[in-house]
Amino acid sequence: MSAYTIRVYGDPVLRQRALEVSDIDGRLAGLVDDMLSTMYEAPGIGLAAPQVGVRKRLFVYDLDDDPHVLVNPTIVEAAGEWTYEEGCLSVPGLSWPITRPKQVHVRGFDLDGNEVSIEADELLARLMLHEIDHLDGVLLVERLDEDQRREAKRVLRERAMASGMGEVLASGRSPADG
Repeated sequence: MSAYTIRVYGDPVLRQRALEVSDIDGRLAGLVDDMLSTMYEAPGIGLAAPQVGVRKRLFVYDLDDDPHVLVNPTIVEAAGEWTYEEGCLSVPGLSWPITRPKQVHVRGFDLDGNEVSIEADELLARLMLHEIDHLDGVLLVERLDEDQRREAKRVLRERAMASGMGEVLASGRSPADG
C-alpha cells in the first residue's frame, strides 16, 4: 500500500504554490522514498509533493528505472514546441494533446544539497514542466483551450458526483478534511 493518497482535481492543495525547501535532511529523504513508492503504485512517471498534500517545492520522477528527485527546481530556459498526449495522476483517466516547449533547461538540487542542471528534451522536458506546474499550483486542465477545459471540468464534476465527492469539491474543502 502506498504511503500517500494522491490528491485529485478539486483538492485546494493542488492550487497552492509550494514553498521553497530550506532543509535537505533525513525527513526529506523519507518523504522522497514515500513519494516514489506512491508514484510507482499509481503508476506514474512523475509526482510533485503537492499531489500528496505536501506544500514543498520538490518532485520525483523515473523514466527508465532510474529514480530522481529535484528540489527547488527552476526553469532556466525553454525552447521549441512539442504537442504530445499528456495525463496527470491528479486528473486520473483523462489526457489531452498539450503543446509545451520541446527542450528545457532546469536547475535544482539533489538530496545531498548539490546543484543539479538538467538539459531535457521531449518527454523528460514535458515531465519537468508538468511537475513544476504542480509546484506553482497549475493543473493540467489549465493548459487546455477553453472548449477542452469546459468539457474536462464537466467530466470531472460528473465523476465527483458519482463518487460522492461532489459536495466536497463544491465546498472547496479538501477530501482529506472529511
